[in-house]
Amino acid sequence: QVQLVESGGGLVQPGGSLRLSCVTSGFTFSNYAMSWYRQPPGKEREWVASIDRVGEVTNYANSVKGRFTISRDNAKNTVYLQMNSLKPDDTAVYYCNLRRLGTDYWGQGTQVTVSS
Repeated sequence: QVQLVESGGGLVQPGGSLRLSCVTSGFTFSNYAMSWYRQPPGKEREWVASIDRVGEVTNYANSVKGRFTISRDNAKNTVYLQMNSLKPDDTAVYYCNLRRLGTDYWGQGTQVTVSS
């Protein structure tokens, strides 16, 4: 029973920062790459960032590159998303994602709202 639990969302002003966490259980965390996705209101879910199993290689969507940083702590079974220089277009529900054995697993999501 894979579990992914996101936290850290909230309301921030443009230019502000937020750090999201995804605490996982039910699988061997260090064996898998992890990703963050987001879903703005009324839009499709979109990929944001990914990190390899050991935390050495990261990839980002162009829309967040240079502003967001994905990281992981394998000792804590946790993946993070540090979000800086936030923009209103970053407003979305942010989801942690695991692909394991051909199946995608998702957390419940955490709401990020960027507004004045």
